[in-house]
Amino acid sequence: MTTATGAHRVELDCPPDDVTAVHEFLERVWRAEPSVSAEDRMALELALVELASNVIEHAGRGRTLACRVDLACSSEGYSAVVSDDGAAADVDPTAAELPDDLAESGRGLALVKMVVDDLRYDRVGDRNRWSLLRTRHD
Repeated sequence: MTTATGAHRVELDCPPDDVTAVHEFLERVWRAEPSVSAEDRMALELALVELASNVIEHAGRGRTLACRVDLACSSEGYSAVVSDDGAAADVDPTAAELPDDLAESGRGLALVKMVVDDLRYDRVGDRNRWSLLRTRHD
């Protein structure tokens, strides 16, 4: 994306940090980026909180997890990366679908896919990397 208006980052150590830190990070981003529409704010918050929640729940496997959330805002849209030093994910985000109504879990990645234009997972060295793109909706 071109004409970046802002790049933002938060680094977490989980525990003690949790998704509350991601909510607080996004509150700071929205103050710094007042042109982000309410629709985009809701979509990005859903996507980043879901991804961070999944990372914290699954990648740490009982040990402290270092997690970083990067969000770049431009006149065209948004790109974000959630990365961590946890165990490799055994999931294909392109195959994520909403489970049946009675399922107690398994909605996270499907919900993220519903609010972004692109969602990818890569293992880069010893880090997980979840990347998303969303076109700006003004």
